[in-house]
Amino acid sequence: MATSTTKHSLRIRRHARVRARVTGTKERPRLAVFKSNRFISAQLIDDVASKTLASAHGREFGGAKLAQAEAVGKSLAARAKKTGITTVVFDRGGYAYAARVKALADAARAGGLAF
Repeated sequence: MATSTTKHSLRIRRHARVRARVTGTKERPRLAVFKSNRFISAQLIDDVASKTLASAHGREFGGAKLAQAEAVGKSLAARAKKTGITTVVFDRGGYAYAARVKALADAARAGGLAF
């Protein structure tokens, strides 16, 4: 069976490697990032109970991609604080830690999340 080397399949393989080591709990959920061409979204996930504790999506904010990522990070941090979450495990989803992913992470940290 030949392995696929498309951009998408390589990202899926990177994400699988990360997910083998990173799990979220109720006290310290996993901050999972997903980006599409138009939007970015993030969720706080309790992997033990398979529940999403909080989420934010770029559709709620619109605008330029980088500003959208910052807004998602701030919003997610605010929603996490409401549910009593202060620390998370960051899961970049196989994407490079740069540009939009970094902007989301920095905004979430500025909003009060520790990781």
